[in-house]
Amino acid sequence: MTTGGRRLLLALALLSALLATAAQASDVEKAARSTDAVRVDAVQAPAWLERNGQRTPLAPGMRLHNRDLLITGSAARVELRLAEGSVLKLGDNTQLAINALARRDARTSTAAFVVEHGVFRFTPPLAHAGTAQRRVNVRIASITAALRQAEVWGSADGQRDLLCLLAGSISAVHELDSPRDFAEPLSVYRAPSGEAPLDVAFASSDELAGWLVQTELLEGSGVQRQGGRWQVELATLGDEASALELYDRARAAGFAVRIRPRAGEAAAWRYALRATQLPTRAEASALAAKMAGALALEAPRVLRR
Repeated sequence: MTTGGRRLLLALALLSALLATAAQASDVEKAARSTDAVRVDAVQAPAWLERNGQRTPLAPGMRLHNRDLLITGSAARVELRLAEGSVLKLGDNTQLAINALARRDARTSTAAFVVEHGVFRFTPPLAHAGTAQRRVNVRIASITAALRQAEVWGSADGQRDLLCLLAGSISAVHELDSPRDFAEPLSVYRAPSGEAPLDVAFASSDELAGWLVQTELLEGSGVQRQGGRWQVELATLGDEASALELYDRARAAGFAVRIRPRAGEAAAWRYALRATQLPTRAEASALAAKMAGALALEAPRVLRR
């Protein structure tokens, strides 16, 4: 970030207590106005959003839209919610591209997700009379599936691509195989990297339990949720250069932080750096410990807003 850009960020913080570039604010506003946007419900950092060539840490409440790329780091989790109610969960070391978000008519919406590496789980809302129709496609490396009203879990690790049907029915295709339809729960479609898919198998209860935990938020691990009233204060610094340096390091490490200016003595300013939206003291304490280790800080303070 240039010196001028960092000073602009600091000025915005002084005015609104939110530190963001004008371009990022414009993108968030544009996404929020879209009825087809995807919302970030929860984050277990580190995790990032790449948009228009810029990388920023993910935070609950963010609105995502077409051509966004999400990246999760080690031991990370992210939970997303589509406008029509479906939930998409990401595990650690995952990359997810978002495309084809659109509303064809009053009752039909579309979305396409691409997972080149990592793990995910897609869960549609409960079906009921009058529910809007969805046309959701997911590509997990070499396997593409049309989900409609189906719940699936998938992974790609560079050695094999795997898609497991949890409920409902799907149509799936691989470039080295004919299209297949799946309707039996726990059907597993697997393809070794660069090879044709194997015969359809069925997941055991132990396999399924091991897979599902990879996409579940780990409570007590610093999970941030929209509306959480607990905060972590990394530090309060007396000069803007030090505040911006720590801000840059925290965000590069995948932690969403804000600068809160405070008027000090003799018209001087002090700058508090905080991570927000933590639902409990336990989550705030866990995130404080995680950030202290990642950023080589003394123990950050846990506060309630």
